[in-house]
Amino acid sequence: MTSIMTNNAAMAALSTLRSINSSMETTQDRISSGFRVGNASDNAAYWSIATTMRSDNKALGTVQDALGLGAAKTSVAYTGMKAAISVVDEIKAKLVAASEPGVDKSKVQKEITQLQEQLKSVVKSASFSGENWLFTATGAAAPGTKSIVGSFNRDANGNVSLTTLDVDTTKTMLIDEAATANGLLTAALKDAGGTAIAGVNVLNLNITAADTTALKNYLSGVDTVLKSMTDAASDLGAVDSRIDLQKDFVDNLMDSIESGVGKLVDADMNEESTRLKALQTQQQLGIQALTIANTNSQNILSLFK
Repeated sequence: MTSIMTNNAAMAALSTLRSINSSMETTQDRISSGFRVGNASDNAAYWSIATTMRSDNKALGTVQDALGLGAAKTSVAYTGMKAAISVVDEIKAKLVAASEPGVDKSKVQKEITQLQEQLKSVVKSASFSGENWLFTATGAAAPGTKSIVGSFNRDANGNVSLTTLDVDTTKTMLIDEAATANGLLTAALKDAGGTAIAGVNVLNLNITAADTTALKNYLSGVDTVLKSMTDAASDLGAVDSRIDLQKDFVDNLMDSIESGVGKLVDADMNEESTRLKALQTQQQLGIQALTIANTNSQNILSLFK
């Protein structure tokens, strides 16, 4: 039935055109933003997951920064320890030389004194960002565990936590001005029997008046210190290696999370472009259909002419 009051054909064409325009708007938004799920209204579950994982990835980025800082501190401490080992090794060699008959011990002591000053310089210089894992000044906090943030974790219940890489600086401390017994270079040397030599350490060692027995005890004590320093350097090297491994892991983890989020919310540009072209064609046809429907109403007037 043809009616001048209600144009059903025009209404149907208009409804179709509105649907097409809505789909075009959605498709254009996806193309312009690059996201298939850009808001919670698009897909609440995927949007929630993506938002949480992006936040976690940002936290992992901060972990990367912390690992970089930790790597720098560890590297500086290791470099300082390695240099100190070389100097102590030289002191050990001087003690061996002084044990030879006829050697002027006072001249050897002058060389040892210079090496002792070099040790102090090396140890005090091994600082990064205000932290020195080899030196404790008078009045400073006692050496202890230094923690480096290594990872950010989220469990199945959504609870978050941090994992740290720990360095025990009581084992790496070389000079402790506050408590000399805590420093490998400031603690009393021990003789071959393991007994402490009162008042004598690597930094104040003086062989000018030392006899053969004293030289042997000094040599044994310095060798023991050298072994402890080597162990400390090994610990620092192991931590440095672990930090490098963790940095690589966090890098890969961040890439994987970003890729996973993209699969959830990113728009397929090829698909959206194809859909947009199809919708543009449908829009043109819809406009023509609406025009034809409106023309039908005009044709009724011709019946009264």
